[in-house]
Amino acid sequence: MKRNTLYSLIVLASLAIIAYFALHREGEVSSTGSTGKLLVDYDSTAVDKLEIDSPTGNVVLEKQAGIWRVTSPMSYKADENAVTSAVGKGRKIELSSLVSTNPGNQHLFQVDSSGTWVKIYEKGAIKASFHVGKASSSYTETYVRLDGSQDVQLANEVLSSSFSKPVKDWRDKTIFKMDEGNIKGVTFQYGDTTFTIALQDSMWRIQKDSANQSAVKPLLGALANLQADDFIDSLPAVLPKLAATIGVEGTLIRFYRKDDGKYLVQTSQSTQWFEVQGWRTTGLLKRKKDLLPAKA
Repeated sequence: MKRNTLYSLIVLASLAIIAYFALHREGEVSSTGSTGKLLVDYDSTAVDKLEIDSPTGNVVLEKQAGIWRVTSPMSYKADENAVTSAVGKGRKIELSSLVSTNPGNQHLFQVDSSGTWVKIYEKGAIKASFHVGKASSSYTETYVRLDGSQDVQLANEVLSSSFSKPVKDWRDKTIFKMDEGNIKGVTFQYGDTTFTIALQDSMWRIQKDSANQSAVKPLLGALANLQADDFIDSLPAVLPKLAATIGVEGTLIRFYRKDDGKYLVQTSQSTQWFEVQGWRTTGLLKRKKDLLPAKA
């Protein structure tokens, strides 16, 4: 038994030595603690273009007339919050330690073509170019590399969610948006059935009947900022059945129910089609009985 235990300890020690040298091959150095240095430096207010090549898709984002747009692989309004977050995050990447100077290890840390390459522009000129790799074993840091440098370094936070996004997550998913206070009437149509809920003398009513005021409030909230889950850029040959149409302040929003419970949605404001999860419509597709006070 003692001999087996001794043998096991020798094997473990050998493995530890092998692992140590595998991670400390010629050309590698490491340090601990914050260096107090940033990976790149630029004026975030002057940035007008980003190019991001990642495993989830390649995208170009440009500021045009003060508005961020996706310009490749398609032309579409960008999610301002996503772009602003990426630009802000890029200029605050604080380095905690140097991990490797060995070019052969770049793939190991995914700071080569297997990772995410971020290029940031000002007036047509590249101001910063860097690679965002995988997270560290603690999942609280990220391997990064300045483009053109062999140094693989650790940044003291998780960065992938800010840069490595599928193209759809860079696009503005807004289907319809309006200040809730500007909504004065909503019309619902289900097949041949139509009814309107309108604000009259500070009270919501359905024709002459008083509506359930507490039921109207969440409806308006859901309608005021309707967001998509995905974009439909190629429609099926045959559209699903039209389930409902909502009219609000001159805009028509059409809901086509799919067999899987999701909806295809389009508004009269745009030719773009969207896909929406069924749960998002529960606060919107209300029947007349849902908005009337409960009978005593």
